[in-house]
Amino acid sequence: MNARLLRLAVAGLLTGTVAVASMVVSTAAFAHGDVTPQAVDTTGLDKLGENWRDANPYRGNPRAIEIGSSAFNQNCARCHGLGAVSGGIAPDLRYLDKGDTGDEWFKERVINGSIRNGVTYMPRFGEALGQEALWAIRSWLETVHEE
Repeated sequence: MNARLLRLAVAGLLTGTVAVASMVVSTAAFAHGDVTPQAVDTTGLDKLGENWRDANPYRGNPRAIEIGSSAFNQNCARCHGLGAVSGGIAPDLRYLDKGDTGDEWFKERVINGSIRNGVTYMPRFGEALGQEALWAIRSWLETVHEE
């Protein structure tokens, strides 16, 4: 937010008026409200390159699980719930199949998102977060898996 916009917002609050400003954020995602993906520090994980892997290369990796836990809370919990326990807005990811079968669904969903009848239910996160962060999230999800 630039300084002028900030001053206008503060002035509006102090005088009791409401100012509406529109800002363009290139990484904003829209689903259940405005969501700006939060950067994920993937230091300590092997770089995976441009082409997406078909299966999670970090499965069982303690560092990936640690990163994935934090990344999930920053980027996914708003819709999928803390600890991946959904409150009904989005799927409860604890029940996502483990292994390659679950990887296939996860990969498709995080890259392409979910749009039904023109409404975005899940934004595309592939470009915004990258496969290192998203496979780390998948690694953590497998630690909270339930049948």
